[in-house]
Parts: sequence; structure tokens; C-alpha cells
Amino acid sequence: MPAKRPPTIRDVAAAAGVSTATVSKYLNGLQRFTPEVEKRLAEAIASLGYRLNPQARSMVTGQTRAVGLAVQDVRNPHFANIIKGANRVALAQDYNLLVVDVQERAASERQLLEALSGRVDGLVVSSRLPDESLAWLGELGKPVVFFGRRDAAGIRCVRTDGHRAAYMLGRHLLETGRRRIAYLGFPQARWDGERLAGLAEALQEAGLSPITHAVEWPTMEGGQREASALLLRNERPDAVVAYNDLVAIGLMHEAQTLGIRVPEDVAIAGFDDIPVAAFMHPPLSSVNMRSEEQGEAAMNLLLEAVRDKSGIERDVLLEPRLVPRASTARVG
Repeated sequence: MPAKRPPTIRDVAAAAGVSTATVSKYLNGLQRFTPEVEKRLAEAIASLGYRLNPQARSMVTGQTRAVGLAVQDVRNPHFANIIKGANRVALAQDYNLLVVDVQERAASERQLLEALSGRVDGLVVSSRLPDESLAWLGELGKPVVFFGRRDAAGIRCVRTDGHRAAYMLGRHLLETGRRRIAYLGFPQARWDGERLAGLAEALQEAGLSPITHAVEWPTMEGGQREASALLLRNERPDAVVAYNDLVAIGLMHEAQTLGIRVPEDVAIAGFDDIPVAAFMHPPLSSVNMRSEEQGEAAMNLLLEAVRDKSGIERDVLLEPRLVPRASTARVG
């Protein structure tokens, strides 16, 4: 028995008693009709079970109704939460979200972004590429929103204030009696510098300066690998601010393996306030960088730009929230 033919736009037009052009304009939101006509169209579509072909709609409107999101590492809960927030907004506004994981590798970013741009109406990008390497993005003819790129003029940007976040952590550690405070950073990241600067400002107010060290990768394994070099030095820091929670968790795990107690011997804190931070032993102090809200704000800004071809240049700055837990508790 032959398969039943799926309904076409002509079938909808015949059922509703209108032209195929009317059906097309209705489906693609290009024109409003009288309530009576729209009711007949809706009933015909529902009764026939008609589904709009996205490729056909794209040919009519010039839009794919899809948007792209490129993140550094989808395994990192910070980026997973960004995706969650962005997808919530995209779905609410009838857009599909296509996600690309560049896997913390700047070398592959351009190729991946160029491939993605051909399938979407706009891009939200977390990029490690320098500003001078991004001119080609503007030539793609698609609106772009960046995370954390406040240093380039004429762009759309969403970010959480990393300088203030690190300053708050620095003040918190000073208030718990710590004085030898280290920053375990990831210099390849765009926001690493502002976090170090915020911590340094807090310590400078107390006549101190941070000990600096770096990880090769911003992961739990990266923090674990640097634990010995940082924590077994002659003058061990009594507190460490890690580049993110993953690095902090790796550092904390290895510290305990080395027989170094947290927080008695060293306080450890991170950034992002990922869900697992509260369930560590001890629970990890962190700064909530508003990951889901970053995703929501970036997607709202992008969809505004998709609708307004004249472009919108805006810098959306979110306020971080300090979340102190037992890993930085006062001792003695």
C-alpha cells in the first residue's frame, strides 16, 4: 500500500478557500488577514496536519529561523547554562538554536564559525580570537553578539563584571584573615586579565599583591596538575582564587591528596558558581557570573539585531553575586 502523500500548501488553500499566496503569507507572518480568514486557515492547517517546510520558508522570507551559538567547551557547566538560557529565549520566539563547541581551540574557531554562519540568521559567540582576526565576521553579513568583548568598538556584547567579581572575592578572603593570596589563572582567556586586576585592586588596598600562577587548560585536570607547583612552594599561599570553578575543584581535590586541608591550610574559591560547587567537600566558595542570564540577554540582543537590519550596538553588563561557602571559612 503506497504511503499517504503529505498535505501541501495547495491542499491548505483549497480547504480554506483562499489562494496559495494567501497561505504562504499567513504561514510566514508576512501579512495579517481578517479574523474569519485566519480562522479558516488555522482550521485547515490543523485538520490536514500540514507542516511548513523550513527550506521553503527560508526562500520566501530570506531567513532560516535559526540562530547559532558558539561556546568554548560544552562540558563546562558555565557554558551549558549559557546554552540553556539562550535556548529558552530562542524557543519562545520560534527560533531554533544551533550550537557549536570549539573545544577551547582558537585554531578551529574561524572554520567552525564560517560554516555555522551559512545556516543561521545570526551568531552569539564566545571567542578567544583577537579583535584584528574578527573583521571577517562582519563580512558575513550576519549580526553577531559576543560574550565579554568590551575592548572592541561598535560591537554587541554581553558580559558579567569580572573585575568586580574578583574584587569581591579578594575582599572576602581578606576579611577571613588570609594574606598570601594567589591567583591561578588562564591567560589565554579574554576575561582572565580583568579578574586578576580586580583581585589585585582588592589586595592593593591592604598593601598586598597576588601571587600569580597559570593553568594550561581551564579544567579540573588543569587545576589538579598545577596543585603541587602552587601549594608545595616554600611560602605556600593561604588562599587561592582559581580562574573558574572547574580549576578550583581540581586544585581542591589534589590539595587534599597532598595532605593539605581546605580551608584550614588553604582557602580555595572560583568563578561561575556551577551547580556541583555547593556539593563539594567542603562546599566551594564562588562568584555567580549569571550564566543563564548571560545566555538570555545575548539571545534577546541578537534577535533584536536580526529584526533591525540597521544594527544595534550595545554593551550589556550584568552584576556578579558572591557566594561564600565553607572552602573559604575563617579558621583559628
